[in-house]
Amino acid sequence: MDLNDAEEVIMRIPHETSYFFRMSKLIYITNTSLDGYVEDETGAFDWVNPDQVFGFITELLGPIGTHLYGRRLYETMAYWDAPVKGYPPEQRDFARLWQKAEKIVFSRTLTSATTRNTHVERDFDLEAIRKLKRDSEHDIIIGGAELAGLALEADLVDECQLFLNPVIVGGGKPAFRAALRRNLELLETRRFGNGVIHVRYRIRGGTR
Repeated sequence: MDLNDAEEVIMRIPHETSYFFRMSKLIYITNTSLDGYVEDETGAFDWVNPDQVFGFITELLGPIGTHLYGRRLYETMAYWDAPVKGYPPEQRDFARLWQKAEKIVFSRTLTSATTRNTHVERDFDLEAIRKLKRDSEHDIIIGGAELAGLALEADLVDECQLFLNPVIVGGGKPAFRAALRRNLELLETRRFGNGVIHVRYRIRGGTR
Protein backbone atom coordinates (compact mmCIF):
# COMPACT_ATOMS: atom_id res chain seq x y z
CA MET A 1 0.00 0.00 0.00
CA ASP A 2 1.49 3.36 -1.01
CA LEU A 3 1.11 6.62 0.92
CA ASN A 4 -1.93 7.77 -1.02
CA ASP A 5 -3.72 4.51 -0.35
CA ALA A 6 -2.82 4.72 3.32
CA GLU A 7 -4.63 8.02 3.80
CA GLU A 8 -7.95 6.24 4.09
CA VAL A 9 -8.81 2.72 5.19
CA ILE A 10 -11.29 1.36 2.66
CA MET A 11 -13.28 -1.80 3.27
CA ARG A 12 -14.52 -3.73 0.22
CA ILE A 13 -17.80 -5.61 0.13
CA PRO A 14 -19.45 -7.50 -2.78
CA HIS A 15 -20.34 -5.71 -6.04
CA GLU A 16 -17.29 -3.43 -5.63
CA THR A 17 -19.18 -1.16 -3.21
CA SER A 18 -16.83 0.59 -0.79
CA TYR A 19 -17.21 2.50 2.43
CA PHE A 20 -14.85 4.29 4.76
CA PHE A 21 -14.07 2.60 8.05
CA ARG A 22 -14.41 5.00 10.96
CA MET A 23 -13.54 4.02 14.51
CA SER A 24 -16.10 5.35 16.94
CA LYS A 25 -15.08 8.15 19.29
CA LEU A 26 -14.92 7.85 23.06
CA ILE A 27 -16.14 11.13 24.54
CA TYR A 28 -15.82 12.30 28.14
CA ILE A 29 -18.78 14.56 28.97
CA THR A 30 -19.15 16.13 32.39
CA ASN A 31 -20.36 19.12 34.34
CA THR A 32 -17.66 20.95 36.23
CA SER A 33 -17.28 24.00 38.44
CA LEU A 34 -15.10 26.85 37.22
CA ASP A 35 -12.30 25.56 39.46
CA GLY A 36 -12.50 22.10 37.91
CA TYR A 37 -14.56 19.92 40.26
CA VAL A 38 -17.42 17.57 39.38
CA GLU A 39 -18.49 17.30 43.03
CA ASP A 40 -17.85 19.52 46.04
CA GLU A 41 -16.21 18.28 49.25
CA THR A 42 -19.51 16.82 50.49
CA GLY A 43 -20.03 14.83 47.28
CA ALA A 44 -22.83 17.16 46.15
CA PHE A 45 -23.29 18.61 42.69
CA ASP A 46 -26.52 20.51 43.32
CA TRP A 47 -24.77 23.64 42.04
CA VAL A 48 -25.17 22.33 38.47
CA ASN A 49 -27.77 24.46 36.67
CA PRO A 50 -29.58 22.55 33.89
CA ASP A 51 -31.72 25.49 32.81
CA GLN A 52 -31.29 26.26 29.09
CA VAL A 53 -28.72 23.47 28.80
CA PHE A 54 -30.95 20.40 28.94
CA GLY A 55 -32.09 20.53 25.32
CA PHE A 56 -28.51 20.87 24.10
CA ILE A 57 -27.41 17.86 26.16
CA THR A 58 -30.25 15.88 24.61
CA GLU A 59 -28.90 16.79 21.15
CA LEU A 60 -25.45 15.59 22.15
CA LEU A 61 -26.84 12.18 23.12
CA GLY A 62 -28.56 11.68 19.76
CA PRO A 63 -25.64 9.98 17.96
CA ILE A 64 -24.36 8.12 21.04
CA GLY A 65 -24.76 4.34 21.03
CA THR A 66 -23.17 3.27 24.32
CA HIS A 67 -22.74 4.83 27.77
CA LEU A 68 -19.93 3.77 30.12
CA TYR A 69 -20.51 4.42 33.82
CA GLY A 70 -19.05 3.81 37.22
CA ARG A 71 -21.46 2.67 39.91
CA ARG A 72 -22.22 6.02 41.55
CA LEU A 73 -23.01 7.85 38.33
CA TYR A 74 -25.04 4.92 37.06
CA GLU A 75 -27.18 4.91 40.19
CA THR A 76 -27.82 8.64 39.66
CA MET A 77 -28.66 8.19 35.96
CA ALA A 78 -30.99 5.25 36.65
CA TYR A 79 -33.59 7.93 37.42
CA TRP A 80 -34.15 8.11 33.63
CA ASP A 81 -35.37 4.53 33.29
CA ALA A 82 -38.96 5.21 34.44
CA PRO A 83 -41.94 5.38 32.05
CA VAL A 84 -41.31 8.28 29.69
CA LYS A 85 -44.73 9.86 30.19
CA GLY A 86 -43.87 10.43 33.85
CA TYR A 87 -41.23 13.04 33.01
CA PRO A 88 -41.93 16.68 32.14
CA PRO A 89 -42.48 17.09 28.38
CA GLU A 90 -39.16 18.86 27.86
CA GLN A 91 -37.28 15.90 29.39
CA ARG A 92 -38.96 13.03 27.54
CA ASP A 93 -36.66 12.99 24.51
CA PHE A 94 -33.66 12.70 26.83
CA ALA A 95 -35.31 9.79 28.68
CA ARG A 96 -36.06 7.99 25.41
CA LEU A 97 -32.47 8.34 24.22
CA TRP A 98 -31.04 7.23 27.54
CA GLN A 99 -33.28 4.18 27.71
CA LYS A 100 -32.48 3.15 24.13
CA ALA A 101 -28.68 3.37 24.50
CA GLU A 102 -26.55 0.42 25.56
CA LYS A 103 -25.10 0.95 29.02
CA ILE A 104 -22.09 -0.72 30.61
CA VAL A 105 -21.55 -0.26 34.34
CA PHE A 106 -18.15 -1.02 35.84
CA SER A 107 -18.53 -2.10 39.45
CA ARG A 108 -17.26 -4.73 41.84
CA THR A 109 -20.20 -4.28 44.20
CA LEU A 110 -23.16 -4.41 41.83
CA THR A 111 -24.18 -7.90 40.78
CA SER A 112 -26.90 -6.92 38.31
CA ALA A 113 -28.39 -3.87 36.63
CA THR A 114 -31.81 -2.44 37.38
CA THR A 115 -32.26 -0.59 34.07
CA ARG A 116 -32.93 -1.72 30.50
CA ASN A 117 -30.14 -2.31 27.96
CA THR A 118 -27.57 -2.45 30.75
CA HIS A 119 -24.98 -4.95 31.88
CA VAL A 120 -22.38 -4.91 34.63
CA GLU A 121 -18.65 -5.58 34.26
CA ARG A 122 -16.37 -6.08 37.23
CA ASP A 123 -13.21 -4.70 35.62
CA PHE A 124 -12.49 -1.81 33.29
CA ASP A 125 -10.66 -3.82 30.62
CA LEU A 126 -8.72 -1.48 28.33
CA GLU A 127 -8.50 -4.00 25.51
CA ALA A 128 -12.24 -4.56 25.69
CA ILE A 129 -12.80 -0.80 25.37
CA ARG A 130 -10.50 -0.66 22.34
CA LYS A 131 -12.49 -3.48 20.76
CA LEU A 132 -15.75 -1.73 21.57
CA LYS A 133 -14.50 1.39 19.79
CA ARG A 134 -13.51 -0.64 16.73
CA ASP A 135 -16.79 -2.56 16.59
CA SER A 136 -19.31 0.13 17.52
CA GLU A 137 -21.25 1.87 14.76
CA HIS A 138 -21.92 4.86 17.02
CA ASP A 139 -19.89 7.04 19.34
CA ILE A 140 -19.48 6.20 23.03
CA ILE A 141 -19.60 8.43 26.08
CA ILE A 142 -17.82 7.83 29.35
CA GLY A 143 -19.09 9.36 32.56
CA GLY A 144 -17.54 9.69 35.97
CA ALA A 145 -14.18 11.28 36.67
CA GLU A 146 -12.52 8.13 38.02
CA LEU A 147 -13.53 5.96 35.07
CA ALA A 148 -12.68 8.68 32.57
CA GLY A 149 -9.31 9.08 34.26
CA LEU A 150 -8.44 5.46 33.50
CA ALA A 151 -9.44 5.88 29.86
CA LEU A 152 -7.52 9.15 29.54
CA GLU A 153 -4.36 7.62 30.97
CA ALA A 154 -4.65 4.82 28.40
CA ASP A 155 -5.12 7.37 25.56
CA LEU A 156 -8.56 5.98 24.72
CA VAL A 157 -10.49 9.24 24.99
CA ASP A 158 -10.89 11.22 21.76
CA GLU A 159 -12.82 14.24 23.01
CA CYS A 160 -13.55 16.05 26.26
CA GLN A 161 -16.78 18.03 26.44
CA LEU A 162 -17.16 20.11 29.58
CA PHE A 163 -20.06 22.17 30.84
CA LEU A 164 -18.39 24.89 32.90
CA ASN A 165 -20.77 26.12 35.59
CA PRO A 166 -20.45 29.64 37.02
CA VAL A 167 -19.47 28.56 40.51
CA ILE A 168 -16.27 28.01 42.50
CA VAL A 169 -16.67 25.19 45.03
CA GLY A 170 -13.18 25.24 46.55
CA GLY A 171 -12.50 21.51 46.56
CA GLY A 172 -13.96 18.06 46.01
CA LYS A 173 -13.60 15.51 43.21
CA PRO A 174 -11.62 16.93 40.27
CA ALA A 175 -12.73 16.40 36.67
CA PHE A 176 -9.19 15.23 35.82
CA ARG A 177 -6.59 13.25 37.71
CA ALA A 178 -3.55 14.96 39.13
CA ALA A 179 -0.38 14.65 37.04
CA LEU A 180 -2.37 13.86 33.89
CA ARG A 181 -1.22 16.00 30.99
CA ARG A 182 -2.63 16.00 27.46
CA ASN A 183 -2.53 18.55 24.65
CA LEU A 184 -5.95 19.67 23.43
CA GLU A 185 -7.40 21.32 20.37
CA LEU A 186 -10.45 23.53 20.89
CA LEU A 187 -13.20 22.52 18.46
CA GLU A 188 -16.25 24.40 19.67
CA THR A 189 -17.66 26.61 22.41
CA ARG A 190 -21.21 27.57 23.27
CA ARG A 191 -22.41 30.06 25.85
CA PHE A 192 -25.77 29.81 27.59
CA GLY A 193 -27.79 32.60 29.20
CA ASN A 194 -27.47 31.05 32.66
CA GLY A 195 -23.69 31.50 32.58
CA VAL A 196 -22.83 27.90 31.64
CA ILE A 197 -20.24 27.48 28.87
CA HIS A 198 -19.87 24.28 26.86
CA VAL A 199 -16.37 23.59 25.56
CA ARG A 200 -15.47 20.78 23.21
CA TYR A 201 -11.85 19.68 22.84
CA ARG A 202 -10.13 17.07 20.71
CA ILE A 203 -7.26 15.28 22.42
CA ARG A 204 -4.19 15.56 20.27
CA GLY A 205 -2.30 12.40 19.76
CA GLY A 206 -5.54 10.48 20.26
CA THR A 207 -6.51 6.87 20.46
CA ARG A 208 -4.02 4.07 20.50
